[in-house]
Formats: sequence, C-alpha cells, structure tokens
Amino acid sequence: MDQTQKTIGQPVTRLKFCGFTRQEDVAQAIAVGADALGFVFYPKSRRYVSPQQARELTANLPPFVTTVALFVEPEPEFVQEVIEQMHPGLLQFHGDESPQMCQQFDWPYLKAFRVGAPGLETGSEIEQFCLQYPKASGWLFDSFTPAYGGSGHAFDQNLLMQVAQNPEARPLILSGGLQADTVGGFIEQLRPWAVDVSSGIEDSPGVKSAQKMQRFASAVHQASMRL
Repeated sequence: MDQTQKTIGQPVTRLKFCGFTRQEDVAQAIAVGADALGFVFYPKSRRYVSPQQARELTANLPPFVTTVALFVEPEPEFVQEVIEQMHPGLLQFHGDESPQMCQQFDWPYLKAFRVGAPGLETGSEIEQFCLQYPKASGWLFDSFTPAYGGSGHAFDQNLLMQVAQNPEARPLILSGGLQADTVGGFIEQLRPWAVDVSSGIEDSPGVKSAQKMQRFASAVHQASMRL
C-alpha cells in the first residue's frame, strides 16, 4: 500500500484538539474520543502554557492518547526543555522552521503550513514547499494569519487536492477554522489522516466547551462512518 492509499483512502479520521490550559478540558477531550491533545508553547498565544504546566496537565493521561507540543520558531534549548519536562508524543512546528531545525531533536514531528502565506498561495506552491519536509510524521495545514493558529479563519481546502494526490505526501492533517457543521464535508472531500481544531471547540481562547467538543467529535466520527 503506497502513501496515497494510506492517507487518501484512510476510512478513520483521527481527532486532535489543541490549545489546552485547563485540566477539566483535558479530561473532557479524552472522554469524547480525542486521539491527540495539543499544547501551545508560543508565548504570544493566548493559549500558551509553560513546560511545567504542560507536564501537570498531561501527568495522568490514559494509554493511546498522544500529546503534541506546538512551537513557533523556538530556541532549540526551549524545545529541549519541553521534551525533558513533558515527553510529548510529537513536536509541531508552526512557523518558518527549516527541515534541519525540525529534525535536529531526533523526535517525531509535524510540520504546519499556513495556506495563503507568501509562497503558499497555489496548489503547486503548497505541494513543492511540503515536499521539503519528507521526514515529518505528518503535514498540517492551517490558515495564514498573524496569530499562528487558533484564529478560527478558514482557507480554500481545494488548494490541498494536488498535494493530497502526490504519492510522496505525508499524512495530511486539516486545520484552520474547522467547525462541527463543516468538518464532515472536508473529510469527505480530502479524506485526511486527521483533523485539528482549537477555536472551534472553545468558549474563549484556552477555555474549551464540553458541548462543542462533543459535537465536533461526533461530526468527525459520523463522516468517517460515511466513508
């Protein structure tokens, strides 16, 4: 089975919730079936947590729940501190980090691409830029905003069709303004490996809504079943 079959034909869509700051939200996300929990280590974000806070929030996770540590052009020493404190399952680089920067920690990582940024405005540009990161565990696609994620802004998902059909593509993760009432259509169109949401399951930045998490998770599971 080639990579296209693994990602495009994958019938089960994994679910990543991102931007946790409260223990009760972590517990609720696990209860509704989140496969991965994201923690933001970008100091300018309203969802920022320290390495110590992240360690406390993830201290008692059950098996088979992955943690993801999100960075935006960090100092390597800070990434190493998070690795040592939290032991995340994956690193996520959300800025303009080079392949060498992402790989230097010898740790599984996701590379995020902000669709609509200069050089990422067409399907061909996106495809060529992504191919510079062949060692990433997955390619995550977000909208281009100054906030580096969590803005609630969407982008034209049709721009991803070309990269999704490339046999060298890494598993695709959709993000960027996803909502419970729209995510199902995107899953059926692109059949991504996973979807990632932050603002779409919140009452305010860093404060998750149990009801919105449940609705979003149900929408993702129903779309997977339709596939």
